[in-house]
Amino acid sequence: MSTLKPASWTYAEEFVPEPEVVEAARRRGLELGDATPVGTGAGAVLRFVAAAVQARHVVEIGTGAGTSGLWLLAGMPDDGVLTTIDSSAEHQRAAREAYSAAGYAHQRTRVITGAAGDVLPRMADGAYDLVLVDADKTGYPTYVEHAVRLLRPGGVLVMDNMLWHDQVADPAARDATTSTLRDLGKTLRDDESLLTALLPVSDGLLVAVRR
Repeated sequence: MSTLKPASWTYAEEFVPEPEVVEAARRRGLELGDATPVGTGAGAVLRFVAAAVQARHVVEIGTGAGTSGLWLLAGMPDDGVLTTIDSSAEHQRAAREAYSAAGYAHQRTRVITGAAGDVLPRMADGAYDLVLVDADKTGYPTYVEHAVRLLRPGGVLVMDNMLWHDQVADPAARDATTSTLRDLGKTLRDDESLLTALLPVSDGLLVAVRR
């Protein structure tokens, strides 16, 4: 049984300082209103995982204003390419500005405007080192199905908001979004093709390695 206290969670969440370029992107995302950025703790984990697997080929489902993309790029090798998908051209303009402000060459990012459900089926099997899912929650089951297909053996799936504002852990919370995320997490946990962990950082990161 964990004895983690709120003060310890806050300390861990803020342990890695948020870079100025990421902070600016986060503020922009909040201004846009429908581009909620990843938390600082989640961002630090994204950077760590990208570095740990030397992720040269990364897919991000849900560009937002570029916050998560900046964390990923910071952990990727210098020749790594981030492919990011979002249906909002406004979000992607903000993200491009964030990448440029951080000094990343345009060749480092491949920005695709479109519905992820339409884009993902056209992407190659087993060609990616890391896939981040952080978009509309109703689409998570579809996105994850494609994400696992896209990953090479040893590649990592990361999903944000998998504790969903403390609702997933509450058995009395049975709204559609909470139920979808709770059931999906359990499905991935029990999938023998994956090694899965649920990390209590930010709003919950589920990470899974494809065997």
